[in-house]
Amino acid sequence: MIKQIPIEKVHLALGPTDLRKSIDGLALIVEHVLKMDPFSTHLFAFCNKRQNLIKILVWDNNGFWIHYKRLENGHFRWPQRGSGASVSISERQFRWLLDGLNINQENAHKPSNERVLI
Repeated sequence: MIKQIPIEKVHLALGPTDLRKSIDGLALIVEHVLKMDPFSTHLFAFCNKRQNLIKILVWDNNGFWIHYKRLENGHFRWPQRGSGASVSISERQFRWLLDGLNINQENAHKPSNERVLI
């Protein structure tokens, strides 16, 4: 379902979140803690303390979607809390995170704006 929703940016809430919260509680965190608009075309992801659960909040035209993933084994490589309450990542980095990888893949091909015709 996430692939069908146009996503402008992905924001990860840093630090643990109480995932008993549902749409209204997570939207309040987005608005008051992250200081962002929950009705934007941005995707907001939250992780629990053990880093084995993720909840994703996204606005879709006329209502919120909430996505929830629980890992049976292992944990997500969630970024550590830095200077801010959230970090913005690309959709590509978010896919890496969901696949159990670090969002900073040093060996990944870098995006290129150059076009070379052979």
